[in-house]
Amino acid sequence: MKFSYVMLPDYPLRESLASIRLADELGFHACYAADETWHKDLWLLFAAAAQQTSRIRFGPSVSSVVLREPSLIAQAAATLDELSDGRAEVVLSSGNFGLLAQYGIDWTVTKPLSRVKEAAHVVRTLLDEGAITFDGEFFKYTGLFTFARPVQERVPVKLGAMRGPRSFRAAGEHSDGVHHALSYTREAYDYLVEHFTAGAEKAGKDASSMDIGAWVVFATGPDSAVAKEAARSMVGLYASSMPAEQLERNGVDPGAMKPIVDALGAGDLARAIELTTPELGERLSIAGTPEECVAKIKREIEPSGVNHMILAVTDATLVKQFMGRELPEVADVDSQLRLIHDRIMPAFAGD
Repeated sequence: MKFSYVMLPDYPLRESLASIRLADELGFHACYAADETWHKDLWLLFAAAAQQTSRIRFGPSVSSVVLREPSLIAQAAATLDELSDGRAEVVLSSGNFGLLAQYGIDWTVTKPLSRVKEAAHVVRTLLDEGAITFDGEFFKYTGLFTFARPVQERVPVKLGAMRGPRSFRAAGEHSDGVHHALSYTREAYDYLVEHFTAGAEKAGKDASSMDIGAWVVFATGPDSAVAKEAARSMVGLYASSMPAEQLERNGVDPGAMKPIVDALGAGDLARAIELTTPELGERLSIAGTPEECVAKIKREIEPSGVNHMILAVTDATLVKQFMGRELPEVADVDSQLRLIHDRIMPAFAGD
């Protein structure tokens, strides 16, 4: 089991760089970030981090192929790969639907899965060959080339997928792996792996050798209640992007989420947190003491065949910034990274 740190790059950049250096020293597999306008630019941050680290990998999880043209994603990834001496990768998706709405884009008419599959072909071709001529439904190029060339023989290109089953199958068939965000039950991960495997087998690939990642809301610390309260404060914000089918696979009635989503939409963050019950917060996160986190991963996620935990570490800064709530007793990011290394990673060392 690999462990990676996924950040929202909203901290002072010196702090983010220090946390990435620590994750590198502790042996985390990768550092990912959301490629979204809401946050600081991950490509610039990771370009700086590449010069200060030696092992950890970098890339977007995820980059939207609606807002960022895929040939530019390939150019950025190849440049980052050279800067990091072969440590770049990309995870593609149609993007955050809430962010698309702020651009006046109705995601329902963008044919998201078809667009992502076509974009994956574009990125793969440019990374591998440095040039592309392509007449697709969404993207068209005539002799487009780039001198941005990767160091790796093959930069991993993966897909982010949440709804399924077609998105999970597409990831298995058309990419090097899948990052599945915001699921926490055995049922949800069995469903993911079943359809991802079917897609991989269709393309003649061994799914077990590919990256199958669980992107989860995460908080840990010595005080279980404090960590769970931090996660609960953020759960509504994240869960508002979960499709109804995914909520159901996680044992949550989509109707129960509607008042929370409505409160968030109205800007009533305190009400959204109040409506997120402790039970719902615990169901839709991995939080608590390190031992509690290990137990949930071993019970709900690992048995399905997931081989990569991607931890969206929640601390007091994020809770304050996004939800306006003061929780100063929550362990900071660096303390949580050390706890993950010291007390969670060893439980999976032989996996």
